[in-house]
Amino acid sequence: MTTNGPIAVHRSGKSIVVVFLLFTFLLFSLLRAALLVYTGTDQVPLPSWPAVLLKGLWFDAVVASALLTPVLFYEAMLPNRWRASRLHGGLRTLCLFFSVALLLFGAVSEFTFWVEFSSRLNFIALDYLLYTSEVIGNIRQSYPVNTILAVIAVVALTLTWAMHSRIHSAPLALRRRLAMVALAVTAPTGLLSISSVDQMEGLKNAYADELSGNGLFTLAAAARRNELDYAKFYRMRPTAAVAKTLEDMGVVRAHGAPVQLTSLRGADAASHPDHFTRIPKNLVLVSIESLSASFLGSYGATEQLTPELDALARDGLLFTQVYATGTRTVRGLEALSLGTPPTPGQAIVRRPNNAHLTTLGKVLGHQGFDPFFFYGGYGYFDNMNAYFSGNDYRVVDRTDIKADRIVFENVWGVADEVLFGRVIEQLDQRRTSDKPFFAHVMTTTNHRPYTYPDGRIDIKSPGGRKGAVKYTDYAIGEFVRNARSKPWFRDTLFVFVADHCASVAGKTKLPVANYRIPLIMYAPGMLKPGKHQSMISQIDIVPSLVDALGMPGKQLFYGRSVFEPGPPLERAFISNYQELGYLRNGKLTVLLPKRRVESFDIDPKTLEATAAPVDPQLLDEAIAYYQAASEEFRTGHLAAPFLKSSLQSRP
Repeated sequence: MTTNGPIAVHRSGKSIVVVFLLFTFLLFSLLRAALLVYTGTDQVPLPSWPAVLLKGLWFDAVVASALLTPVLFYEAMLPNRWRASRLHGGLRTLCLFFSVALLLFGAVSEFTFWVEFSSRLNFIALDYLLYTSEVIGNIRQSYPVNTILAVIAVVALTLTWAMHSRIHSAPLALRRRLAMVALAVTAPTGLLSISSVDQMEGLKNAYADELSGNGLFTLAAAARRNELDYAKFYRMRPTAAVAKTLEDMGVVRAHGAPVQLTSLRGADAASHPDHFTRIPKNLVLVSIESLSASFLGSYGATEQLTPELDALARDGLLFTQVYATGTRTVRGLEALSLGTPPTPGQAIVRRPNNAHLTTLGKVLGHQGFDPFFFYGGYGYFDNMNAYFSGNDYRVVDRTDIKADRIVFENVWGVADEVLFGRVIEQLDQRRTSDKPFFAHVMTTTNHRPYTYPDGRIDIKSPGGRKGAVKYTDYAIGEFVRNARSKPWFRDTLFVFVADHCASVAGKTKLPVANYRIPLIMYAPGMLKPGKHQSMISQIDIVPSLVDALGMPGKQLFYGRSVFEPGPPLERAFISNYQELGYLRNGKLTVLLPKRRVESFDIDPKTLEATAAPVDPQLLDEAIAYYQAASEEFRTGHLAAPFLKSSLQSRP
């Protein structure tokens, strides 16, 4: 008998459609159970587990219907004379093997994603698909990839052999073929039309809600919701009412009207004698990758991971209640450059039409500063180079660092000490320039795979999160010590702040404690040591720095300078890509898609959240900030409103 001739028709067993369907359901359920076990009963109480597993079957059914569509079409179209051939049997087995291996690989990927983000696949995973070099490199440096792939291949081969023996090859009548085509069209179409990622909610526990979902389903939802139109999805108020609320909060928007910086000077420097003995000439802003406040001894940590930053905090101005706007580096960069509340969907750093905006670099650049953006990796990642260069920053990234200066690097970039060395070199090259400088430095080492040069700290690389935090702290200490020998040091204000926290997982979708970040201002001889204990947002840092430098322009931002006289606002903005939180007066007001609103009382000590009635005044304020910021970016009114360069003499 030839290899492509007929074979015995197996009428016992199951259709490949049934076998594949059972496999997908079993795999998705086992993955969900494994994630539940990993997460533990302290995060998801055991009584909630059955609800998670049962609810998850709904999302698994939706995904399975989509995965089965090509299988159903293939089975419906395959001629009976081919169905029983050895050649087709071999090809079908091969396709089954690759399908099983791919699904197993997806399950392993989901598990590692959960370990990192405590979330099903979402817009972060979607973004990472665009940066395959960095992401694949990060995975290879973090996990034994070859071993994992080998295990997946062996398991897939075993499962394929077991399933193949149970698949029949009986001929199909026309009626059954038509039924398959109808099922392939109606099942996914119908299920997808009545399903939504919002249906994951309802178990009153963010971990449980996430685990009830399906990663492929949430990934598809992220593709649809990566940019959300605020006006379409969120609660709105009349434009005049929004403007009035913002004015009451001290925010007066120019709405794109041309502004001369000279007209904004006013009494900007009036409060400086209380904080500064003299005005800084230069500014170095270091945004530190994934540095939660809980890592620092200055904020109560006991593991002594940050002796250098703690020393700077003792000699500088420590801010005890600062909250990041988001969960990713691009959100931190957005807040620390634009000083605007986070808009739903993708950060402005990664959106089109984000050049020539009213950024910190643009405002200072129009007043005679040299603005820089330093990054130890390749700045095309997350669109950083395009964003900062489009807003008048001089970008220095991995491509500008000579090979003989690189003592260590991983897939994300050079070690932090190398980056800081390049910063000092670049600033030293300006010896003949009398222009002040503003340098925004973005670190990378405190990121998986957590590798760094050996011999710097007492934790060997790779040292996990703790080792990476301690190494970054070491590199910052070396940077400050090296800067002290430079003539520009005595005139420079150094600011150290996190871009976001190490983790934002919690029992609620916006766990307040996991948005708390460190902020330290350090300028010996200029800035008096002390503590600022009022709550501020990450967006307040930008106008505060303009104010600290004695320059006009702080009014151009949504944030409020901490150096202004009068009672502080004590409010913060925290968000993920679709939940928009407004924290004030011990309450967290959350705006959600479908114009929904939630409210929580926040415990002042533990920062735990308890569901509470919505406060109408706080709701009006939340809508005003988020609606105005989203609308201004959409209409181009976040553009820098300068008539012309307005160079000012130093005060």
